[in-house]
Amino acid sequence: MACGLCRAAARVNGLTGLDSRLRGSDKGGMKHRGKKILALASALLMGAAGGAMRMADMTPGEIGTVRNVLDGDTLYLKTGLKVRLSGMQAPKLSLGREGYKDWPLGEESKAALISLTAGRKIQLFYGGAKRDRYKRALAQVHVLDDAGAPDFWVQEEMIRLGLGRVYTWPDTFQDTAKLYAAETEARDAARGIWALDYYKIRKPDPDPLAQDVDSFQIVEGIVTSVADIRGTVYVNFGADYKTDFTIVVPKKARKRFKKDGFDPLTLEGARVRVRGWVELKNGPMMWLDHPQRLEVVDEERS
Repeated sequence: MACGLCRAAARVNGLTGLDSRLRGSDKGGMKHRGKKILALASALLMGAAGGAMRMADMTPGEIGTVRNVLDGDTLYLKTGLKVRLSGMQAPKLSLGREGYKDWPLGEESKAALISLTAGRKIQLFYGGAKRDRYKRALAQVHVLDDAGAPDFWVQEEMIRLGLGRVYTWPDTFQDTAKLYAAETEARDAARGIWALDYYKIRKPDPDPLAQDVDSFQIVEGIVTSVADIRGTVYVNFGADYKTDFTIVVPKKARKRFKKDGFDPLTLEGARVRVRGWVELKNGPMMWLDHPQRLEVVDEERS
């Protein structure tokens, strides 16, 4: 496995150098809050394990070779099957669509995926949903070695190279913790997208964040209050819900959080990192429909 990753890294060497939301009440003092955050971190770790799926537990799928690569997270097998690399998001390409612009490093990400898969057999593995509404295969993609065994995980390697971000879905599962570890490694080394302001982690400041409406962003900050309004949870990052950034956990998604052992009502006082599409409703907001898109941040790393 390690040799496979070395060969993959060698093939793409040089690419990474391009490089009602109401205020909650105070739940107690700092000592009590610290205990809550420690308990929350433990719950999120258990939740990540609950929402994750090791490769050994995944359903083996199609084996084939790549006909062509559309962008950094989409490819076609020679059979014609269109495959979306589940669990990650690569920089987007316009692909001739009117009104769309290429994201920075989109071509480099595509080139990396070509380099990782060219001339190699790959196998798809499934956790959860196998197809989306566009009939794309939603799969974890592994390059096989000469003996037909998995050599390396393409999603993990793309993220480690800084040419993709973790992008989980509620109905597909993978080893999300490994993907986050690869992303942290790439971000700490300022590889690929992490060297660019376009992809930098945003602060929950409402005015700058409002400029990111209709885009996928990662936002990090300290939760000031949490409120449960008729089953919907509002996670607030400021005193004024009409202007400040808020994460919204819809009522219908609460079962997913409960299944993973995570109560979003315990987030008050925690430093968190959340990812999703920014909308504007009163202030900037982000829907959170499954817990794998939220991390509790180690204060020493922030």
